[in-house]
This record gives sequence, C-alpha cells and structure tokens, in this order.
Amino acid sequence: MQTFRDRVAVVTGAGSGIGRALAERFAAEGMKLVVADVDEARLGETAGALEARGTAVRAVRTDVARAADVERLAAETFDAFGAAHVVCNNAGISARPVPVWEQSVADWEWILGINLWGVIHGIRSFVPRMLAHGDEGHVVNTASMAGLLSLPYGAPYHATKHAVVTITESLHHELALHGATVKASVLCPGFVRTRIMDTDRLRAPHRRDFEPTAQEAHWDGALRGLIAAGMPPAEVAGRVLDAIRTERFWILPDERPKAGVRARMESVLAETNPVFVPFVR
Repeated sequence: MQTFRDRVAVVTGAGSGIGRALAERFAAEGMKLVVADVDEARLGETAGALEARGTAVRAVRTDVARAADVERLAAETFDAFGAAHVVCNNAGISARPVPVWEQSVADWEWILGINLWGVIHGIRSFVPRMLAHGDEGHVVNTASMAGLLSLPYGAPYHATKHAVVTITESLHHELALHGATVKASVLCPGFVRTRIMDTDRLRAPHRRDFEPTAQEAHWDGALRGLIAAGMPPAEVAGRVLDAIRTERFWILPDERPKAGVRARMESVLAETNPVFVPFVR
C-alpha cells in the first residue's frame, strides 16, 4: 500500500500512547481518521488535536471488549467515509504482576476481553467490509514482545499477546490464500513510553479488589522504569507506516528483547526447559 492521502485509517486505543501516535502519523500522511477509545476524555483530546491540524476525523467511544461496540465502530466508519483502508486493532491493557495462581477470574476476564476479544471483534467487523469494498487495505494488530516471550508474573497478558500473534499469522495466510488486496501485520513493541501500566484507572470501582503486595509493587516499579526509558510512541508509529508500505508482517521496533526471543526459540527447538532472560531484576 503506497497511497495514503485521503484514505481512511481506524485506530482503537487512540486516546494515548501508541494509538494516539498512530493516529497522528496517519494524519500527517493526509489520511482521514476514525479514532476509538473507552476513555472519552482522552479520545476527545486526540480528536481535537487532529481536527486542529485540519484532519477529517470521527471519534467513536468504543469498548473493544464488546462486539456490539466494535460493530458500531465499523458501521460508523463506513457510513462516514465509505471505506476503511488501514485498521489498527491497538487497544490494550496490562496485567497485575502476580503469579498465575493468584490472578483472579475478574483479572482474566478483563484482560482477555480487551487484548484478545478486541482484536477478534476488530477482524470480524472490519475485514469482511474491507474485502467487499475491494480496495487495497491493511490490518495491523498490536501484540507485544510478550507475545513472543513467556516471562513470570504476567500470564494473562502473555496469553493474550501470544494469541494475537497467532491469530494475525492465520489472518495473513488466509488473506493470501484468498488473493485479497488486504494485508496484515502484527506489531510487537517492547518497552514504549505509554500509560499502559495505569490502565487500572479504567476498571469498574467494584473490581478494584486488591492491594499490591511488596512483590507486586517491586515488579510494578521495575516495569515502570523500563517503560519510562522506552521508545517514544511516535517512533513505533513510523515503523508501522513503513511496514504497511512494504507489506511486512512482523513489526518488532525494539531490539533489546530479541535476545530473549532467540533464547526461547532455541530452547523450543532443542526441547530444553524454558530459559528466563530477565528484563526486570
């Protein structure tokens, strides 16, 4: 896909972080934008900033865990602009850094709903419309390097991101087998300067049913430090645009976690016990 001006991009999780950076990068290419987020205040800030630069933009409050919300997002996109050329299923949240046996059912349901079902709903609602429209297009699903690694104290997050990776690989193969002009990429960021560690602010009050332990507080603080020193979201957005232009499936902007991915793949092929290459000490 080489032409972006006057085409339509849809970005979920556009209220901040990578989502907002993607929206801004697409706007710089002259695209029309449909931005979505569950946080109405931050969604409004993104839409206002895009409008101020002359971008045609539509903001749709969307809880990606709800199929009806994502279906409405797709319907409003096609009603407003008649097409969707780039769809970024980007909305995501973090998990509590505790052992898997201490993750509550509510924790599992919440993170699966957004990180996994959000991508599934995005594919189901947008891809059929994109194929029927017949124009070239691109779907970018945001996973994580956590979708290529398995580290301690984040099983729900890793589970969702591993699932997004394999779903997107299947989507890539299926689009190719159908000779579609729609392509797919999976974005696997490492540490990026976003607010992902603050997503508990979006939980319903009755579901904030825990106090952090010393272990959780330590791990949480270490992760926050790595994220604060991570890549700027705008750099990740630039890599996504390049991947769309070149029809590149894998988007791995951060070199640092690749040693862990390599060690894991070698361990799998050698059938040895998993190797833990720590990023947090």
